[in-house]
Amino acid sequence: MTNRPPSHYPDIGHLGEDLVAQWLQSTGWVILHRRFSSRWGEIDIIAQYNKGAEEQRLPPLNTQHSTLAFVEVKTRSSGNWDAGGRSAVTAQKQAKLWRTAEMFLAQYPDKADYPCRFDVAIVYCQRISKNLIGVTVTQEFLATASIAGYKFKLQEYIPAAFDSLIDNG
Repeated sequence: MTNRPPSHYPDIGHLGEDLVAQWLQSTGWVILHRRFSSRWGEIDIIAQYNKGAEEQRLPPLNTQHSTLAFVEVKTRSSGNWDAGGRSAVTAQKQAKLWRTAEMFLAQYPDKADYPCRFDVAIVYCQRISKNLIGVTVTQEFLATASIAGYKFKLQEYIPAAFDSLIDNG
């Protein structure tokens, strides 16, 4: 049996991001951007939450009712070296995310006055024998999905996981 080309295998990171994006939407967040790139790096998910908009079914009238989340998703399988991805969000990675967020806000100045935070989502991935597809919300995990022969579990969502490491320059 020959090895299949890398293009045959699903991009596990993107599938983990898909699960987190679906979960965020199910909890009232609007996904503004996926895989936003700048010269500094990439932000996996940029989401906006409009407080009170779900009751009013209207966009917020001012920025005090909206929050932006820049979400870093870490998808890992068992036996990983970095505590499920938590250790991979180093000070250097945080600085890159901050600079990339600044680029996003420069491109979208209407969002520049919104309160912003940096969230981290930890997704566990394991290979399964069947190609089941679906997303479910469970008590053990925030959400799970079975896609392309893998089971994904959103183990932890950490709001405001870190603050800016850059103080005015």
